[in-house]
Amino acid sequence: MGDRVVWKAGTRSYVSQIDTIRPYSYFHEVMVTGFFRHFEHDHHFATMDDGTRVRDEIRFAAGLGPLGKLFELTLRAALGKMLVARNAELKQLAEGSEWRRYVDTPEVTRETITVSDPQKQVSGMQSFA
Repeated sequence: MGDRVVWKAGTRSYVSQIDTIRPYSYFHEVMVTGFFRHFEHDHHFATMDDGTRVRDEIRFAAGLGPLGKLFELTLRAALGKMLVARNAELKQLAEGSEWRRYVDTPEVTRETITVSDPQKQVSGMQSFA
């Protein structure tokens, strides 16, 4: 809660802050500074029999008047592609051992989980509000 994240897209960047957390199931981040007029991102997590379902909901406004509405259409597609790629990267990280370098706790023995199809594509997981 209160952590800030700096996102970069080319030469532009924005800062978001986590303002709501429900451990293991949800967190909400909102833009503090940046190039959007408004940007919110909800992250939902649900335990399933075969792993964890991740659902992203993004609400944003580009500003810039009528030109901004046109830009929002392009931006919506780009954000969708970015989320699919980022979620695939996070899935690979979480299912391997690399996640340990991001955790500030001492090493502990963990159960190894074998993924039947590691090449499975992440798709259909994004929802834009």
